Amino acid sequence: MQPKTRIDKLVGAHAAALSERLHAHREQLFPPDARRELRKFTSGEVADLLGVKDAYLRKLDLEGKGPSPETRAGGRRYYTPADIQALREVLEKGTKTPGTYLPGRRGQDHLQVITVINFKGGSGKTTTAAHLAQKLALDGYRVLAIDLDPQASLSALHGVQPELDLPDGGTIYDSIRYDDPVPLRSVIQHTYFTNLDLIPGNLDLMEFEHATPMALRERSGNYFFTRIGDVLAEVEDDYDVIVIDCPPQLGFLTMSALSAATAILVTVHPQMLDVMSMCQFLLMTSNLLAVVADAGGNMDYDWMRYVVTRYEPGDGPQNQMVSFMRSMFGDHVLNHPVLKSTAISDAGITKQTLYEVEKSQFTRATYERAMESLNAVNGEIEGLIQAAWGRKGV
Repeated sequence: MQPKTRIDKLVGAHAAALSERLHAHREQLFPPDARRELRKFTSGEVADLLGVKDAYLRKLDLEGKGPSPETRAGGRRYYTPADIQALREVLEKGTKTPGTYLPGRRGQDHLQVITVINFKGGSGKTTTAAHLAQKLALDGYRVLAIDLDPQASLSALHGVQPELDLPDGGTIYDSIRYDDPVPLRSVIQHTYFTNLDLIPGNLDLMEFEHATPMALRERSGNYFFTRIGDVLAEVEDDYDVIVIDCPPQLGFLTMSALSAATAILVTVHPQMLDVMSMCQFLLMTSNLLAVVADAGGNMDYDWMRYVVTRYEPGDGPQNQMVSFMRSMFGDHVLNHPVLKSTAISDAGITKQTLYEVEKSQFTRATYERAMESLNAVNGEIEGLIQAAWGRKGV
């Protein structure tokens, strides 16, 4: 008879071995003495981002207006993300329509807090949140991404390995805990993406789920559902948009994030089991948010949308499911889906998004199809943000 295995010891050994291997993998990709940097963008990519012609960028350079690009073999010109932002500032000064190149908040525009949720793992929630936050940053918005998931996938995509990089805290839990909370700015990290800051996640976030029932029993502190909104108010003037990647369960963290939100994005994989799971999620969400609303929570949102993710256009059952969703929810389903793409998944292997990797790493058609899909989805969301500010969109 074989001796029984203590499962806690076995799981712990596996976790330690995996952490060590992941650390080695990260150091291979990004050596300790190297600072992770975002790639440079071709003048064609920059022209597309800015909505101008490539020839106009060349003209600006010749006239000494704005940053000069790096010129490589064949005369190809490349700009850094900081260069792109500098170009936006130059172009904005000369435009007749304010916000053309710097589209963020102005005047009385309120902070947009977009909470990305789904009850079922594998719906592309973190991938959607990461690409949205990064595209908004590239488009000139000041963005804060918050990883509210203890599994910390959003953090990993931005080069943070929680068990190594956050041994003494550093998540939003430090600011929303009931005892001795810290200012939110103390846990915000600047990323290698111009305009994009990050509050990473780790297992500490689970403490909020454990501490909240005790606080409720003792009736200590503010309502749990106001805590994220309260701390976001500390940095409200620093950002145009906040993107929150929620854990795939409806706990106290998600409830607090939903209470802080001005908009909700629900990711949906168009398979029957996923849609059935979403049905249960929506029922629970409705019931719990009604309780929060009765307790004084703000349930007014600028918009709520479903985004179809990991979509395969040639899959008949998926097409039927998308048609079913559109018949049920109408305009609440984004017009464009996020395609299932090897380009997106392959980029994730190196802890990067499609906006970070070089186009040359993929076949042209695969890359462009995936990029077109992501840009279309993010463009729709950007239009909703602009509409919430009373503008006609982008």
